[in-house]
Amino acid sequence: MSNNILIVGGTRGLGASLRDLYSRDPTKHVFATWRTESHTSTDSSTTWLGGIDLTDSEVGQKLVSQIPPSTVFSTVIISAGYFGFESFDAPDWEKETRMYTTSAIAPVFLVHHLVKAGVLVEGSKVILVSSESGSITLRHETEGGGNYGHHASKAALNMVGKLLSIDLKPVGIAVGLVHPGFMRTDMTKGVGFDKYWDVGGAVTPNEAARSLVPFIDKFDIRKTGEYWAPRGPGDIGTAKDVLGDDLSTPLQLPW
Repeated sequence: MSNNILIVGGTRGLGASLRDLYSRDPTKHVFATWRTESHTSTDSSTTWLGGIDLTDSEVGQKLVSQIPPSTVFSTVIISAGYFGFESFDAPDWEKETRMYTTSAIAPVFLVHHLVKAGVLVEGSKVILVSSESGSITLRHETEGGGNYGHHASKAALNMVGKLLSIDLKPVGIAVGLVHPGFMRTDMTKGVGFDKYWDVGGAVTPNEAARSLVPFIDKFDIRKTGEYWAPRGPGDIGTAKDVLGDDLSTPLQLPW
């Protein structure tokens, strides 16, 4: 099995941190995507694939068309995301549509085309970056409602991951879902969640990546279709209310 790593959404936030961390390993080669057709980067350790917009219905075809012949990926991480703030009093159709498309529709087409192109094979793994916000079990009245598109699109992604794991297990491709942690990013700041960073135990994308990489590297077909928080329950505000005390790290999350 090759040590080629594909990161979908590698220019900022967690994706950029994962790209940086993996590219330091001389045994691995990193491929990463950006959304626009043109992008300038001085990172020569990465093979860049441009124009990969997860709201584009042809995103899968565009991705595989840029992958060099005979390439096989040991790991594909779909990290790209979008969070549009909304409430019950002010739901937003366009934001919700973008969140569902980015989180739960695009991954199906990306994985489909990667498998059909032969760049995902027996022994490969697909890691879908989800969130504890997609767990219906963990939703608790102490947290309140709102942000329907954010929570529900992640719940939909969890279902997508579970179904992909069922379809791909017979061919030996593992699929995992991960909550990387509550992060100090432009995405969470952009929806006003920076006011919760300190009390919520938010970590930088670099810290989240350092926790994720060892978990991803050990992840295999024995855990396919499972939903995990590699950093444990520390930043999941409803974990103790719903799941109790003495929770493990890593923590397998309930649907």
